[in-house]
Amino acid sequence: METTTVNTEVLNDLILINNDRIEGYTRAIEELKPEDSDLKALFVKMIGESHKYKLALATEVQTLGVDAESGTTNSGKIYRAWMDVKALFTGHDRKTVLNNCEAGEDAAQRAYKSALNEEDLSANLRSLISDQKATLRVSHDEIKALRDAQA
Repeated sequence: METTTVNTEVLNDLILINNDRIEGYTRAIEELKPEDSDLKALFVKMIGESHKYKLALATEVQTLGVDAESGTTNSGKIYRAWMDVKALFTGHDRKTVLNNCEAGEDAAQRAYKSALNEEDLSANLRSLISDQKATLRVSHDEIKALRDAQA
């Protein structure tokens, strides 16, 4: 496959994952109780993080002469629907919200890992994606630690 095609497909997939992440954290904020304001601040920060990553990825896609994706992935839509159903049965408690957020962070890590496994990825994009993955890993670990701290 041509390198430009591979690069644009990989970048657009990561844009979709970041769109999923934005929607996931927006949904998580809606589920929080007033006493979980610390999580709201964290989730707003993570939404901002994904907006920043999405912009960087879209800029690279446009540099390659292709339109950037604007939707969400099908798996992301399925994930959000599952989150809604699970919330109906378990309520909107802090641990459930954090469990769902960690599942989303796991999905983002898998997507970034898959992107980095692409052999034809250009060096500058590999560096960009690697840097974003590392920062997303910090966010993942923060969510996991908060979840593990719940009784």
